[in-house]
Amino acid sequence: MQKLLRQAVLERRLVCDGAMGTQLMLAGLENGSCGERWNLTRPEQVVAIQNRYTDAGADCIITNTFGGNRITLARHGAAKDVAAINKAGVEIARQAFGDRPGFVLGDIGPVGEMLEPYGDLSPAAAREALDEQAAALVGGGADAIIIETQTSLEEIGLAIDAAKAAGAPCIIASFAYDLSADKTFYATMMGVLPAQAARFVADKGADIVALNCGTGMDMIGAAKVARQYSEACPLPVMVQPNAARPVLEGGKAIYKQLPADMAASVPEVLAAGVKIIGSCCGSTPDHTRAIRQAVDRFNQGR
Repeated sequence: MQKLLRQAVLERRLVCDGAMGTQLMLAGLENGSCGERWNLTRPEQVVAIQNRYTDAGADCIITNTFGGNRITLARHGAAKDVAAINKAGVEIARQAFGDRPGFVLGDIGPVGEMLEPYGDLSPAAAREALDEQAAALVGGGADAIIIETQTSLEEIGLAIDAAKAAGAPCIIASFAYDLSADKTFYATMMGVLPAQAARFVADKGADIVALNCGTGMDMIGAAKVARQYSEACPLPVMVQPNAARPVLEGGKAIYKQLPADMAASVPEVLAAGVKIIGSCCGSTPDHTRAIRQAVDRFNQGR
């Protein structure tokens, strides 16, 4: 029987997968379309992408359910499919491991609207949508819930409560940080600092504190934030930085950091105490493979 994720991270370092959205687009998803619906309409394409990540050495696969809440899906006419999309996402990610052991992380992204008083969405409506998605992911058999790309304490607090209510065996709370204009510190769009975020999610009952995405969030930045996390709370740390900064080409943001260049900073991240390491925007299975190799070398003392 496989150990729980929150137990496994205390014993060894794990590698997570990389970007999903850009991989879906490479597979034919049109810009602005609902990638989560592919869990029902084109599952073979989704599992093929995730299988490339497991072949590259990923121990953890994040489900294709980032926008799988009722509020976001309603924009695509798919609000009625919340449960089916999320449960299929878990099943597909599990299938990607084949006979190999691995952890399926049920993905909950931002609800898609600003909470009051900054927007029109009430906390009660947001919590209802989060409860529904979390219940579907846990009911589908996810090994953990990862609440990612978060920028406010209010929303991530609601999502942690929803994951707890659903009985999630492990809860990962992940924030998106931007590098300040003077390049001296990281903060979320809503002004949340890493130490503040770490203390908040620890007090709320999350099991792992994490980061992903954000302007200027590369491997070096991930190491800096990871150290702040560890100083602020006792939770294990997970990081998923971008493949450096994108450049505009033909009106599109292109990430050009090579896998070897991303992996070169992995030892610094691991030395900061990180237990799960993956990648976010602009990354590919080749980046995951390079990270896997760097983690293995680090573990062997080379």
